[in-house]
Amino acid sequence: MTKKLSNKKIAIVVANEFEDIELLYPLLRLSEEGAEILVVPVNVGLHPRPYMEEKPVTGRFGHTIPIPVMREGKRYNLKKFEELRADDIDCLLFPGGFSPDALRHHEKTLAFTKECNQKGKLIAAICHGPAILISAGLVKGKRVTSYIAVRDDLINAGAEFVDVPAVRDGNIITGRVPDDLPEFCQEIINALSE
Repeated sequence: MTKKLSNKKIAIVVANEFEDIELLYPLLRLSEEGAEILVVPVNVGLHPRPYMEEKPVTGRFGHTIPIPVMREGKRYNLKKFEELRADDIDCLLFPGGFSPDALRHHEKTLAFTKECNQKGKLIAAICHGPAILISAGLVKGKRVTSYIAVRDDLINAGAEFVDVPAVRDGNIITGRVPDDLPEFCQEIINALSE
């Protein structure tokens, strides 16, 4: 049986204090459909306590990258940000939490996001994730959704905010909150299997 996302590659980029479930759910759901998942940790942003220089990128609820409860190579592979190439992926995905607050100031992330957009790659962001799209200048004139705290920023950046679980406008997919992960992932699956 052919899976819907066979031969598709999705890069999930996270910094410290990412929303754990917004990484783990898409990783499992999209890999279930056959996608190759690249988890790309960027060691920037606020770091959970205790602070140690060599501490891995860590989510709000303690999941670290690499993910200790999942064997690398089965559902996901690690990738260094510097090794990431827009031509090698089909979708760039940003979970929420506090990670987007750091990534929206990380020049390499913004440049890579803009390059992916110029190449027509699918760009997906949920919860606070659309803040990165604002800083990359990608939301003007787009229908988008997000966690309510990002709504005014999206509107001020020229987006049309809609309060729905997930919305797609061209190559941009946005999701609202963790409860909306099924709809968010389904939009990604639909877009990548067209």
